[in-house]
Amino acid sequence: MPETTIWLVRHAETTATDVFNGAESDVGLSDLGFRQADALAEWFRPLAPTVVVSSAMRRALDTARPVAEACGVPHVVEADLHERRVGTLGGQPFSQAEGPWAETLERWAAGETAYTTPGAESLDELRSRTLPAFRRVAERFAGQRVVVIAHGVVCKVLLLGLLPGHGPADWVRLGRVANVSVSELATEGPAWLPRSLLQVPATVAALDLATARGWPATGTKSVG
Repeated sequence: MPETTIWLVRHAETTATDVFNGAESDVGLSDLGFRQADALAEWFRPLAPTVVVSSAMRRALDTARPVAEACGVPHVVEADLHERRVGTLGGQPFSQAEGPWAETLERWAAGETAYTTPGAESLDELRSRTLPAFRRVAERFAGQRVVVIAHGVVCKVLLLGLLPGHGPADWVRLGRVANVSVSELATEGPAWLPRSLLQVPATVAALDLATARGWPATGTKSVG
């Protein structure tokens, strides 16, 4: 059987980037997010994926749909790839540097993987939900080239759970899961090995740069 290739992708930018948006919030994509999704679709077209899989959340669906359409392949939903439930943090200001999320990551990295804030999923609960979902996708589409579009925390949990030699203590070292960042994984026996990790495609990076500098969106196709 041919090897299975899975591109694990975080969804595009949403309309609410500075607050906690967990599974309880079905926030949609921003204008930039829709353009990121289109740029991602063009990047994937020559890579010839055979199927696109996403969570059932609107931000993932709207990122996945252009990719499936551009590549002419099915779009399948795996509901258990949804974002982390954040409980009472929903809608509250978000910070990587301080506050409840920073404390949560510190405690997870120290081995307290059952720790969580009220109503939110712990790392243990995330792994129990997302790893079986990933394996279902891999088994269903064994030998194929699969795009999986999920959520930032979900991508990080999956990578730390799948890659040999990785665990919760490597959360920060692994790097930031930017919007539309892509990790390419391939099977080698029973293991998943990375060909690339958390890379933003050049087409999307150029679009992000153009937006940051205030250039017209129609001019971004020729950048880089």
